[in-house]
Amino acid sequence: MKLILLSGGSGKRLWPLSNDTRSKQFLRVLESENNDLKESMVQRVWRQLKQVELAEFSSIATSKMQREMIRKQIGLDVTVITEPERRDTFPAIALAATYLYSVEHTNEDEVIVVLPVDPYVEVDFFQRIKDLEKVIKESNADLALIGVKPTYPSSKYGYIVPSNQVEEHFEVSHFIEKPTEQKAENLINENALWNCGVFAFKMGYLLNLLRERGIPLNYELLKSQYSKLPSISFDYEVVEKANNIIALPYAGYWKDLGTWNTLTEEMVTTQVGKGVICNNSKNTHLINELDLPITVIGVNNLVVAASPDGILVSDKASSPKIKDIIKDFNQPPMFEERIWGWSRTLDYSKYDNGEEMVTKRINIHEGKNSTYHYHKFRNEVWTIVKGEGELILDNTITRVKAGDVVHLPAGKKHGVHAVTELEFIEVQTGTGISEEDVYRIAYEWEDILAHFKKAKASVII
Repeated sequence: MKLILLSGGSGKRLWPLSNDTRSKQFLRVLESENNDLKESMVQRVWRQLKQVELAEFSSIATSKMQREMIRKQIGLDVTVITEPERRDTFPAIALAATYLYSVEHTNEDEVIVVLPVDPYVEVDFFQRIKDLEKVIKESNADLALIGVKPTYPSSKYGYIVPSNQVEEHFEVSHFIEKPTEQKAENLINENALWNCGVFAFKMGYLLNLLRERGIPLNYELLKSQYSKLPSISFDYEVVEKANNIIALPYAGYWKDLGTWNTLTEEMVTTQVGKGVICNNSKNTHLINELDLPITVIGVNNLVVAASPDGILVSDKASSPKIKDIIKDFNQPPMFEERIWGWSRTLDYSKYDNGEEMVTKRINIHEGKNSTYHYHKFRNEVWTIVKGEGELILDNTITRVKAGDVVHLPAGKKHGVHAVTELEFIEVQTGTGISEEDVYRIAYEWEDILAHFKKAKASVII
């Protein structure tokens, strides 16, 4: 059995802490096994997968924007299958399946399980996932789902409506998406289950669907044609058109922590970051990533969240509305976690002649390094403010330290390794400044040095 974990979303329901690069699954606000540290949803899921010995059979399908965050939080050993561009879950699953098939040589009889990267569950949920392999083989169903037994009539979830029960699983009649609470109550009386987005199939089933649509089964070929795939969900393109679907019921704890009101229910503390919540404020949470303290006095049932991307003050019950309220915001992420450290945008300006200027504060952890890369359209100036590092710039390698100023014209290949914790102010100037204007040559410092030595560069220390 192979698992494909889907990591996507812009996390707008948890704005301003979440953004395109740091969606909800990466927020470190949950209690971990080490009480001194907090963990994110993806870290919690990966830990649970290890507990049931499924992590080694798991891959994560994600976008370029989230690739580094995944590696930063759960390590470099995980297989990350990266979309060339954001589409939807059908293209993402198709790409991941072709990777397993053409690169890892997964057999067509192998059972593939697809699930979100961020369910909030206990470890027995993943034991239940193991049951999908047996039931899909014994039932000859096209698809096998896991449905959660509802604990209340919710209008937030989709429902799996059964037709009849066969041994321990249900045959699926149809699906209902986000019904009214009254309709949900009727569905529960009909033994309907919450659809938690977990489904399994044999590799050959999906490959045959791709063959029928003329979609390549070779990973590299499909990747080169990715933009031609329909931007549609797997549910609409595959699940709702399948003829023979079954569902395994799961009666344990399951929760979607997709909004501030649900996330704060599971947070280990009522306050993260600088500030004070006075005793006369009840059921109120403060999450502050700014250096300025925030004080909360005499208000109840609130969430106050602050980051470089913005500030939210909301009644918890109203907090799910944030996605619609900020839908027209078009601001790039102001804070990004990377595998090597973090980056914070301090200022952005666009002038009348079309020239742009972006100022960032960048921190690289001791022993870590940036990639070896270049830009086509922007120049950079670094002012080192803390620590020491080794800088490769085209044909030279040199030591940099606090007080140094480094000029990086467009087209110059460069990368830096932090000998001690390294911090610098980066000023970008040019036109069309974006994260797309990064052309990476190597990632690991050993590979960067090997590339440098191969070019027979001169060395200045």
